[in-house]
Amino acid sequence: MGIYKFDRKDAVAFAAEQHTKIKQKGEELHLYDCPYCHGAGHGDKYTFSINLNTGQFKCLRASCGVTGNMITLSRDFDFSLGSDADEYYRPRRQFRRLKQSADPIIPKEPAVAYLESRGISESVAKKYELTTQTEHDNILVFPFYDEDGRLQFVKYRKTDFDKSKDKNKEWCEANCKPILFGMKQCNNTFDRLVITEGQLDSLSVATAGIENAVSVPTGAKGFTWVPYCYDWVSKYKEIVVFGDCEKEHITLLEDMVRRFPCAIKHVRTEDYKGCKDANEILQRYGPDTVRAAIERAVPVPVNRVLPLASVENVNIYELPKLKTGIAELDRTLYGGLPFGMVCIIAGKRGDGKSTFGSQTMAYALEQGYKIFTYSGELPNYLYKSWFDFQIAGRHHVVENRNEFGTPNRFIARANQELINAWYAENAYIYDNRIVENDEKEDLLKSIERAIQQYGIKVVLIDNLMTAMYIDEQKGNDKYDQQGQFVRNLAKLAIKYDCLILLVAHQRKNSFTSDANDEISGSGDITNLASITLSYNRGSKEEIEKCMIDESQRKLIIAKNRLFGKINLKGIILDYDERSKRIYGDGDNLDYQFGWYRSDGFYEAEQGEIPFEEE
Repeated sequence: MGIYKFDRKDAVAFAAEQHTKIKQKGEELHLYDCPYCHGAGHGDKYTFSINLNTGQFKCLRASCGVTGNMITLSRDFDFSLGSDADEYYRPRRQFRRLKQSADPIIPKEPAVAYLESRGISESVAKKYELTTQTEHDNILVFPFYDEDGRLQFVKYRKTDFDKSKDKNKEWCEANCKPILFGMKQCNNTFDRLVITEGQLDSLSVATAGIENAVSVPTGAKGFTWVPYCYDWVSKYKEIVVFGDCEKEHITLLEDMVRRFPCAIKHVRTEDYKGCKDANEILQRYGPDTVRAAIERAVPVPVNRVLPLASVENVNIYELPKLKTGIAELDRTLYGGLPFGMVCIIAGKRGDGKSTFGSQTMAYALEQGYKIFTYSGELPNYLYKSWFDFQIAGRHHVVENRNEFGTPNRFIARANQELINAWYAENAYIYDNRIVENDEKEDLLKSIERAIQQYGIKVVLIDNLMTAMYIDEQKGNDKYDQQGQFVRNLAKLAIKYDCLILLVAHQRKNSFTSDANDEISGSGDITNLASITLSYNRGSKEEIEKCMIDESQRKLIIAKNRLFGKINLKGIILDYDERSKRIYGDGDNLDYQFGWYRSDGFYEAEQGEIPFEEE
């Protein structure tokens, strides 16, 4: 029998059974009438909502505020979640009433002798009231008493079992209420409960002097006992699972973790010392070893949770970083943009943030990193042309005048071939010629596959709004989807230790001086980023007071999660129209990228026609 898994159809069915109207808002199903408070006579409507992803419910009225899940509703309103779930969470089955003895059962000699042969003491045999059948002294009897001392279940074990002629080694009375063996013998401190697979194992634990040792009635696969023992077991602060150890896998453990809210520990596999279970350990090594194994039990690891002490020690100042070519920026960031993070490049339309992003990618190539670019607003050929100008440099860009007197610029064919060869297997771009509806949804998959296939270390996404496919059919709004998109980018950056540059627009009208708040869209965008840069023209006041020239830009470091060092005054940067390069005071505008070789360089003459047939 499995644990109930929420199905949104159950939420709708519950509303129908309550004979109330419903309406869906996003991923919430709102009921016209709260089944608990009924609006408290105030006429409040649609205040009761059920989350269609989790099944959690709540009443939005402060005076009610009831919360829970579908199981709660099933119990409170006698609402069926299916026969299996109902039996599990609301057991109603009628079991046999076993005859109760006024006096404790006195163990018979054959029972004591057999148990002692397995290392279990006579005192434990008496405490757990073990005996043998009257007419068959080779059949051991295990009485299962509940926490109130009532006999609910009886199990038998053939002590001289021979699989060549005997059908069963163990069996139980029919139609008895399945409970844990040893409940009656537990104390009421509810500190620690040790649970084993077999009765001989729980008796071995008791022989080792451990309180509160129980065992399951029908083996590792049989969890029919859970509905009848759930509340009792849940009282314990801690459960130690001492199941059978088979091929370094401990039985009972996964199911106990899945079914109970208590802190769960397990005996370490090395403390089994090559044995299968507690009774074998007892027989081979004695009670002290059994007791030590329980005392050394360790918590079950929580998925994605690590002990802090196990995290590697890293000098954050020595982390690998990408030098941007802007000396003052790199100094402020102690060497450049760190890998394993998302960096936001924000700016208003036309201010040059895409140019800054592509130049950073050029410097990534220069440092030996493979790059991937998504350019959502430019055709691939136009992005490449702009990018190649930055790599070539102004002295390798040929400039002619056209009939209107404006310059035509190009790179000589020989130099272009050298540039192409230089980054041939190191630079990749997303093919934005594809126009299928699901293009944007596949971008994250394409980025991850490119990282895996080509060893990409630096990713440029230009820009957020064109990179995202806003699915109007999803209940959550576009800001939620933006946050999820950036969250997925952050996961990729961490998973593959790569640097992701994300270009984002700033609001046209902003009433805040915080560059993090000026970014258009969800607040999660900058919350999830490790570094936020703002690249813009500067304020109108700064331009009027000649603090910054109209051709210049200001680079603000608005957020620096790694080091905390920011620069809100801004780094003043110039722009060279011919090479499309951005540079600051002291930067080398004429820096030669690695494509250039003195023995292969071809200097184009003024007036040469690019790509002319020879």
